[in-house]
Amino acid sequence: MQWLETFSLVMRSSISSLREKIEDPERLLNQMIIDMDEELLHVRESVAAAIADEILLRKKASAAADDATQWDERAVSALARGDETGARSALEQKMVAEQRASDLTTEHEKQRTGTTRLQEAVRDLEDKIRQARQKRTLLLARLARADSTQRINAALDRTEGTSAFAQFNRLEQRVERAEAMSEAWDRMDGLDPEARELERKFAEEERRQKVESQFEELKRRVQGEQ
Repeated sequence: MQWLETFSLVMRSSISSLREKIEDPERLLNQMIIDMDEELLHVRESVAAAIADEILLRKKASAAADDATQWDERAVSALARGDETGARSALEQKMVAEQRASDLTTEHEKQRTGTTRLQEAVRDLEDKIRQARQKRTLLLARLARADSTQRINAALDRTEGTSAFAQFNRLEQRVERAEAMSEAWDRMDGLDPEARELERKFAEEERRQKVESQFEELKRRVQGEQ
């Protein structure tokens, strides 16, 4: 999706290059969010249509199965009254209905699998849009801070432009800001080392519990066989 690629590119751009390339970054970001919402609406409509097709296939398969049951009952009834020809004809119709039900069931399962994937894709898209909204807020805050920093620096340059201490302090602030922003981006991208370690510990504990559970089940099976 082009809008998603564009948004990612904007988010990765530096503040200075963003200002140089885009006259009104805030307006662009808001418009991209609108485009995302519109795209999501179209996707949801397509998924709804696919789900409707799945429902129709399920109903057709159920109807065909009911037909097969009805023809079986007719065959039994015909044979009970001595009509062997009618019973055979009813059985033939039953076989046709059963084949139709089988074919429709197969198609329904394929459609259901497809709609499940589509629904997962919709949820993934919704999650990306939520992340985009959060990142838009962050980027606008960065722009505001950059504007504020530029104004402050301009004032400092006018009053203390020749002070080595002032220049050193500004450099230190910029380094600290760059480090903080780098850590913020890492956390937004899921690179928080503490979170990764916690996730690893939970996964290890879940795996250990699963092994113990299966081991206890194995012991019960072996004892039951003795």
